[in-house]
Amino acid sequence: MTGIPEEMPVTLDLLKQKMSEFAKERDWEQFHSPRNLLLALVGEVGELSEIFQWKGEVPKGLPDWKEEEKVHLGEELSDVLLYLVRLSDICGVDLGKAALRKIELNAIKYPKKFYEDPSSSTKDQSTANPTPIDNATDGD
Repeated sequence: MTGIPEEMPVTLDLLKQKMSEFAKERDWEQFHSPRNLLLALVGEVGELSEIFQWKGEVPKGLPDWKEEEKVHLGEELSDVLLYLVRLSDICGVDLGKAALRKIELNAIKYPKKFYEDPSSSTKDQSTANPTPIDNATDGD
C-alpha cells in the first residue's frame, strides 16, 4: 500500500518527500502555513490523547489491547508524526538534526550520574532528583 519496498528504511527525509508530494498533488500547499499545520498537529494530538483518556496506566507493549485498538493507535501516532514532519519542513527545520541536538543538550543538562534510583535511596523523597522522563523535554 505504501509503494515502498518492505526492506527500505523509513527516514524523516522520505516522509518529508512523501508529504510534500501529497500536498502538491492535491494543491494543498496553499493551506500549509506554519500556523495551520501547528493547529492540525494539536488536533491530532487530541485524537491520540482520546485513545488513552479512560484507560489509566497501560503496560508497555499494550498486551491487553485488541489488534484494532493498536492499529488505530498507529494511525493516530502517524498523523502526529506526519504533521510534525510537514511543519518542520515548511519552517525549514531539519527535524532529525534538531532532535539529535536536543538529546545532546538534555544529556548536558541532566548528566547520567545526576540521576539515581529513588527506590534505593535513603534520601527524603521530597528532595530526590526528578526522573529524566519528568524533564527530558521541559520546553527549553
